[in-house]
Amino acid sequence: MSRVPASPYFFRPVKRALLAGLVTLCALAILFPAPLEVAANPSRPPNPAKSAWFLLWIQELVSYDTITIWIALVLALLLFALPWLPVAQIQNASWFQKQHRALAALVVLAFVAIVGLTIVGLFFRGANWCLVTPF
Repeated sequence: MSRVPASPYFFRPVKRALLAGLVTLCALAILFPAPLEVAANPSRPPNPAKSAWFLLWIQELVSYDTITIWIALVLALLLFALPWLPVAQIQNASWFQKQHRALAALVVLAFVAIVGLTIVGLFFRGANWCLVTPF
């Protein structure tokens, strides 16, 4: 197995992925602005009162059952604990190493779930938070 220096061969794709993600996020923010309305009136709340699109997945998660918020809290605690988790010595930098495939699959699954919940909350929720068709 030949060794390839991490710089620039590994960091160039990382920079490209970061740039692509940033451009995608900016495009989504322009296409789907936060649903901000007039100042809130506590005596007449809108129906449904949706949060901003980037928090809508949490609102959707809680709409199923209040116990489901623990899923988001456990994920947040795991992310917070990442610096203190034990790590193995990494010999070579590569994408999706065999010993990290389960973690990579978990991260991809969490990403897909968050995007799916955001889409449902944004397009498929109507009055009284009932499921509706967007067509």
